[in-house]
Order: sequence, then C-alpha cells, then structure tokens
Amino acid sequence: MSLFDTLGRNLLFTFDPETAHGLSIRALKCGIPLPGRTVSSPRLRVSLCGLDFPNPLGMAAGYDKNAEVPDALLRLGFGFAEVGTVTPLPQSGNPKPRIFRLTEDEAVINRLGFNNEGHERCEQRLAARAGRGGIVGVNIGANKDSADRIGDYELGVKRFARYASYLTVNISSPNTPGLRNMQARESLAELLSRVVTARDAETQRLGRKVPLFLKIAPDLHEADLEDIAAEVTEKAIEGVIVSNTTIARPALASTENKGESGGLSGKPLFERSTIVLAKMRRLLGPDFAIIGVGGVNSAETALEKIRAGADLVQLYTSMVYAGPALPARVVAGMASFVESQNISSLREIRDSRLADWADRPIG
Repeated sequence: MSLFDTLGRNLLFTFDPETAHGLSIRALKCGIPLPGRTVSSPRLRVSLCGLDFPNPLGMAAGYDKNAEVPDALLRLGFGFAEVGTVTPLPQSGNPKPRIFRLTEDEAVINRLGFNNEGHERCEQRLAARAGRGGIVGVNIGANKDSADRIGDYELGVKRFARYASYLTVNISSPNTPGLRNMQARESLAELLSRVVTARDAETQRLGRKVPLFLKIAPDLHEADLEDIAAEVTEKAIEGVIVSNTTIARPALASTENKGESGGLSGKPLFERSTIVLAKMRRLLGPDFAIIGVGGVNSAETALEKIRAGADLVQLYTSMVYAGPALPARVVAGMASFVESQNISSLREIRDSRLADWADRPIG
C-alpha cells in the first residue's frame, strides 16, 4: 500500500464502517486528488454485449448506491462502474449497526437491506451526467414491502434504460427477506420474461438495446445453477454476474464480528464465488457474458477469475482495506501480465483453468 492509501485507511478506520463509507463518497464528490496514474493498454480492452470496455475491472454495485460518484470511480482506473442497488421508492434499510469489518480476513459482513434514495434521485443524477461517456451500469432491485416485486424490476428497466450502459437485475442479496427465492426456476422464469419484455419495449423506443445481466448468489446448489442457466438461456438475457455476498461462513481468522448476520464479502469469498463462476461458464458455454466478483484484491485474483471463465471482473470490499489506488494497481498489474506474456487479449487466457475450478464442490 502507498502512503496515500495507508493514511486514508487509518483515518477512515477511526470511524464506524458506515460513516467511513459516507466520508469516502463525500471525498470523491469534493474532488479529492486521485492517486496514481491509470495504465491504458489496448490489450486490456474487452468488447462485450455491444460495449467497449477500456479494461475488464469494474466497481461492483453496493458502493455508489445512489449514482453520486460514477465518474470519479472511472477516474480511479475502473473500466466501468455499477451503481445501485436502487429501488423504486426510497428506503432506509435495516437497523444500524449493519456493516462490520473483519480486519484479519480483509472481509466485511453487511446487512444493509437495499438502503437507497430511490429511482427519482438516482435518475436525476444519471440524467445530469448524460453525454460524459464511460460505461456505467445500473443495478436494480425491489422494495422490501413491495406488493409486486417483479413490477419493481420492470419499473427499474423502464426508468434507467435510457441512461444505463447495462442493467443488472439483483435478486441475490441475502438482506431482503424472500428476495433470493426469486432465483427458484418458476419465479425466475416469470421475472426474466417480464423484464425482457420491458427491456425490448425500451429498445423500440430508444433505438438501442440495453444489455440485461442477472446477479446471482454464491449459496446455490448444482441443480439451482442448472435451472438458472436454462432460464437465462431461454429468455436470452445477455449475461450473469457471479456472485453476490454469501451467508456461508468459511473458516475466519477474525474473532470480532464474525458471528454477525448478513452477507460476507471480501477475501474469504474468492474461492466459493470462483467455483460458482466456473460452473456457470460450463453450463452456459463460451459465448455468454459473465462478470466475476467476489474476493478480487489484486491483478492475480482478477486474472484468476478470467481463467475460471469471467469476461469482466468487479471488486468493492478490497478497496476498504487496500485504498483508492487499488484499481489502478490492479489494472497496471494486468497490463504488465499481458505485455510480459505477449498476449494480445485477455480472451486468450479465459477458461484456461475452467475445469480446475468447475470440478470443485461448492462450499
């Protein structure tokens, strides 16, 4: 870690995690000097779903819930940023405290519960940045007390299709009761059918097809993955994001906070999420778009996700521990790798360790 990162981490760790998160958003909004220089390499470019990504590293949803700083995130070195999860109506989420650091494990447990300012505020911010360029996805969800959760996702598609580079349907958070039940095949079939219909209507209106991604949980069985693969293939959505946080608790070094309920993210999630990623790649075949997320904290872990079958990767929790210079370091490391190996594109290594990961049991 650089001195910049170390000082920033030490300062933020004097605050509780949620306050520290808010301060980091404010710092980016205020234009705090950004660390380092982002390496640009044509060998890192990825063309996927009609989008041209300058590099394969993205900021995962959950950090910029209300679309306050997507451009600042892109300036940190990310090739794309995903904002949200955003729900139709504002909601406060679960009671505080609801974010917990597991410092020895470089992990976090959260039970936020889709706290966000709602569609209207998010749309205002995205409309204000229209024309600035950069790939910004919008992660959409359902309100906790909604009478029609699928209808909430349809509203998200209709509201954000004009602004989003892509849309992510998030049904995998463990912190909204019953949400993960929508991953069951019958519920998923109805959900995907309705959001695809809503997206296709927006395509006709806008003259532009916005890719749809489905974000799934890592806490699934092989049969669940087979059902999901069958439905996303049949409904012809563009991609899957693997994965959200886990309710499982692998062996953890931290003694403090490890018993808290919620979703675990960070370094301990890497193995489980990468196994699920590889299994989905095997089920979906080589042409389906997959974004790998979970435990990415270095160029090597990002590259390993790609070897396991990811086209793109995302991170979030690792920045809590490694600081704002991390994305630039990861991108620089990937650039060094492709140059040293004389690889023209990271597509050349995708799936190179697919079998090794896909053959492992989940959990």
